[in-house]
Amino acid sequence: MSRRVLVKVDGRELELSNLDKVLYPEAGFTKGEIIDYYTRIAPVLLPHLRDRALTRIRYPNGVAAKGFFEKNAPEGTPDWVHLERLPAPGSSKGRAMIDYVICDDLPTLVWLANLAALELHTPQWRVGATGPDLLVVDLDPGPPAGIRECCAVALLMRERLAADGIDAYPKTSGKKGMQLACPISGEQPADEVSAYARRIAQELERAEPGLIVSRMTRSLRPGKVFIDWSQNNAAKTTVTPYSLRAQPTPTVSAPLRWAEVESGKVVPATLTAAAVLTRVDTYGDLMGALCEPGPRVPT
Repeated sequence: MSRRVLVKVDGRELELSNLDKVLYPEAGFTKGEIIDYYTRIAPVLLPHLRDRALTRIRYPNGVAAKGFFEKNAPEGTPDWVHLERLPAPGSSKGRAMIDYVICDDLPTLVWLANLAALELHTPQWRVGATGPDLLVVDLDPGPPAGIRECCAVALLMRERLAADGIDAYPKTSGKKGMQLACPISGEQPADEVSAYARRIAQELERAEPGLIVSRMTRSLRPGKVFIDWSQNNAAKTTVTPYSLRAQPTPTVSAPLRWAEVESGKVVPATLTAAAVLTRVDTYGDLMGALCEPGPRVPT
């Protein structure tokens, strides 16, 4: 295979390079296969990326080597890529500014994949919005707790959120845990959403102290599931549904059916790029509702 290939994607000319380079050594998964995955998953992935400032984690030397976070648009970014200049998270407005990539079309997604941007992370808010339109909680198991315990906590969280009229949608993190995402109004500031998520996590911890912890102290986590409500901080991002993860094999942050969660038999390691493409053919986008506004959170 030639080292560089010129292709046209939706009318945009792109130069792809090193397509036969193995970026997942344990699986023999190449950059060409990564680009193929992102091209085929694009119809369900792009709606979750659209209008969101994108943070990438790039692995140009493969997942066995050190990767790096990238928020600013890199040197050589094509002039047709949508950029938005926004304040850096945590900075005073108008001080440190970042030119964020907004991945709202297939050519941009292919361009990013060619840069070995394996992981795609987005905030809970859209560019120009007054507040977050997603509430997200991360369920992080402390060994010996694992995915089965995460499933149990996800069910408790679903029931509690439903009592406030909020729908929750589960996915794997692509690593050891799970995440729940909930569409909300986008009309409230991040601190209100974060305070609500924290309040629910604390309530569930009081109800199930042997299973759940809401405090960040690591010494409290062994054998329990940490409900990380802080994902709703305005400076935080969460791995996007259908993004690859930098694991030994090309696992995906995969949307789940609630029936799978109820069974407790979710195996994140089996939810690889190939498996997730098959799931989308079968189920469509299980998290499609996240692209529509939801209710306000109680204050």
